[in-house]
Formats: sequence, C-alpha cells, structure tokens
Amino acid sequence: MTELLPCVEIDARGEAAGTVIWLHGLGASGHDFEPIVPLLQLPQARFVFPHAPTRGVTINGGLLMPAWYDIVTLGSAGGGEDADDVRESALLIEALIAREAARGIAASRVVLAGFSQGAAMALFVGHRHPEALRGIMVLSGYEVLAHTREAEGQAANRDTPLLSCHGTCDPMVPIARARAAYRAYAHPGRPAEWHELPIGHEVSPPEIVVIRDWLARRLAPEERPPSS
Repeated sequence: MTELLPCVEIDARGEAAGTVIWLHGLGASGHDFEPIVPLLQLPQARFVFPHAPTRGVTINGGLLMPAWYDIVTLGSAGGGEDADDVRESALLIEALIAREAARGIAASRVVLAGFSQGAAMALFVGHRHPEALRGIMVLSGYEVLAHTREAEGQAANRDTPLLSCHGTCDPMVPIARARAAYRAYAHPGRPAEWHELPIGHEVSPPEIVVIRDWLARRLAPEERPPSS
C-alpha cells in the first residue's frame, strides 16, 4: 500500500461537494497556497495541499528540497525531468485520490490542481487517471514525459475540463512551453480555458478571480431531487 503524503487540509463547511488536491511548486510546501482558500469563497469544497517528498535537485546543485521530481537539465523544449521520480510521485498523488474516495468523494468530484512543477504533475496524473476527474488546473505549468502521452492517456479524462494560466513574463517556465502543453490537451470537445496574465512565475489577484470562478463551476453543489 502506498504511504500517504502529509498534507495541509481545509475541510468544507458541512458536506463537501468536492475536493481540490493542489500540488505546490519546487522547493515550496503544502502551506504555499493555503492563504488563497478564503479568497476563493468555496465553503462547499475540501482543499488538500500535500507536501512533496524531499529529494536532491540537480539544477540546484543537488540541494535537498521538497520536489515532485528531480530536474536534471533546463531547456525550453523540456525533457529534463527524472522519469522515475515523476512516476513515484504520481503513485503518491493517486493514493490521495483514492483516500478521497474512501472519505466519500469520488474521483468525479476531485479537481487536480498544481503550480509549476506541481502543475506538471497534475496534468500528468490527470491525463492518466482511469476514472473521470471533475477538472485539471495547470498554473504556470508544463508537460512532463510528453513522449508517453498518447500511449498512457486514459479515455476517462480525455474530455475533463482543463484550466491553464500562465504569466507572459515568467522567467522560470517559458510561456511557449506552457502553450505547447495546453495545445496538446485542448482538443475539440474538451472544455478548456487558456489565460495569459502580465506576471512572472507567480499567482496574481486577477488570476485568483479566474481560479475562483472556474472552481465554482466545477464544484457547484449537486441538486438533490425534492423529497416526496
């Protein structure tokens, strides 16, 4: 059985309409996006912010830090990620989705979200998850192991709603790389949104509004039939 990652959790008020599993970026922690939750005004949602495993990161001189995977080289075309690390982290994230099911939140009510390296993992896991998710949110992100996309993709999440946001001044992840990832997944028939913002490698107040509105549509409480 896969060990569960430690997480920061903010539970819904009352019965949860869904869960947002939100993955942080390189060197950050599950606390990184915790302060955003009140701004999203989604009391019906549970938020789960896992802490990535600690590992050495080659591009940072081997320094130990929270990281979903090692980055061996940097390049605008990508491909510098450690494949074994990506797959190891994918199993850890899948375990969190399974835990939500055990707590009464089926995959169809889970949004997988992330920032930067965490966004790459959200896209990777969301595309390959065998059950349909409620949505995939990619913030300042990109694609990893792109060469495995076609062979490993699951039909269940081919049309899962997708939100991608990226800064036009991002010095860490070139916007061209983010656009390429979005175009690879935003095929006809999929509800997909692309938002460019005049920011760097960060999340801005206008972006939080975009996120809030998109999540509100994904996690609207389901209507219950009237009692007889």
